[in-house]
Amino acid sequence: MITIEWALLVTALLLIFSVIASKASARVGVPALLIFLLIGMLAGPEGLGGIDFNDLWLAQSIGVVALALILFSGGLDTNWESIRSVLWSGLALANVGVVVSAVLVGGFAVLALGFAPLEGLLFGAIVSSTDAAAVFSVMRTRSVNLKGKLEPLIELESGSNDPIAVFLTIGLTGMMLDPTRSALDLVPTFVWQMTFGAAAGYGLGRAMVIIINRLRLSQEGLYPVLSLALVLLTYGLTTRLGGNGFLAVYIAGLTIGNRNFIHKRSLMRFHDGLAWLMQIGMFLTLGMLVIPSRLPPVLGSGVLAAVFLILAARPVGVFAALAFTKLGVAEKLMVAWAGLRGAVPIVLATFPLLAGLPRAEEIFNLVFFIVLLSVALQGTSVGAAARLLRLNAEKYVEYHYPLEFVPSVSARSQLIEILVRPDSPVAGCSLIDLNLPRGVLVVSINRQDDSVVPDGGTVLEVDDRVLMLAEREAFPRVRAIFGNGASGA
Repeated sequence: MITIEWALLVTALLLIFSVIASKASARVGVPALLIFLLIGMLAGPEGLGGIDFNDLWLAQSIGVVALALILFSGGLDTNWESIRSVLWSGLALANVGVVVSAVLVGGFAVLALGFAPLEGLLFGAIVSSTDAAAVFSVMRTRSVNLKGKLEPLIELESGSNDPIAVFLTIGLTGMMLDPTRSALDLVPTFVWQMTFGAAAGYGLGRAMVIIINRLRLSQEGLYPVLSLALVLLTYGLTTRLGGNGFLAVYIAGLTIGNRNFIHKRSLMRFHDGLAWLMQIGMFLTLGMLVIPSRLPPVLGSGVLAAVFLILAARPVGVFAALAFTKLGVAEKLMVAWAGLRGAVPIVLATFPLLAGLPRAEEIFNLVFFIVLLSVALQGTSVGAAARLLRLNAEKYVEYHYPLEFVPSVSARSQLIEILVRPDSPVAGCSLIDLNLPRGVLVVSINRQDDSVVPDGGTVLEVDDRVLMLAEREAFPRVRAIFGNGASGA
């Protein structure tokens, strides 16, 4: 029996090694997830750690929870304005591109690897989704800054193509377990899952904003706990009602991230750190599942499948999905090359394993090998590809302020002070409810010869003098909200 102290010690060491390795990976341009996977393999049964981890259900559960939290964090950090112009292109990539890639890889598996048609299509569905975290990690370390709307497009696709890959994998696994089911049976299920998942994500995202702003918790440290619980509730409730929980949490994150709520910056930092923890934990766990001695037999098949996916299936899927856009050949090739495979295919490969399907272990080993090759090959050459295609723009380096002060106003902002009169509509309202224009910063509130340091939950009282920084163009809107004039500018 492994004691809890030993388990905690091993977990702590693995996390520390992973964090240190991620810093080293940034220097050489190798995606951190590749390092995490290798550390997991070293800790596994045939590695230096000798940890005999073979609980598929636990590994899959860790992967599902981690993926839900990572998708929420990705949505939370996505600016709606940046992706709105590429919305339909991104959705086409996330759906048409995934289906085309899955079908082509499935056909290749049947013709070249000897898979049965359903087995081949299942294999194609498992490796059809991309990984945004790996792409942008490499872009930052390699100083890649793509021109135009390419980065938002790749980000939107990577954040929204996991749900359809999950649906196809689970649906095809069910068809293999029950031969009486047909592909047509999946159509109404797909429509319901995606429609309800998107609606539930938007509705619960709006509800999150209301709950966080209205609950008025006495301890600031409880807000991260509340937000985490709401994310898990969104995934669990949506899934139990037959919707796609992964799509729901991504939409919920996108919805709440583009609205004002109390402690927004601290909560975004919390979920960013949590997403990193989930990525490390997921990759380590999945790495420990792999038996390295079982990989050589699929070496040849893995190389062929990876080359076909990277050089044929992915580009064809991208060109088909973006056929009616204004993007040129170079832009489409860049999108195709940036389609790195990450942890999601490995998590999906555990579904046929748990179901006990024939050749499930071979599929898992093939998928793991393809992910390693994709990350190693594409991940280290994204910068070179951008330069070769002449799509790498000059990167503007922003100054990173300390966490205690992150300004949200521009250099053109000026001070404005407004008195809260007895008949003012804002009397008794919290700052978060005022719906102030973007870029307006409440600096302080003078109340009865005392100065109040404001936050989103601060309630305005009659005779408060509110000092704000805002651009002059926003002054009329601010005055209209307060229902009176202003002094001092």
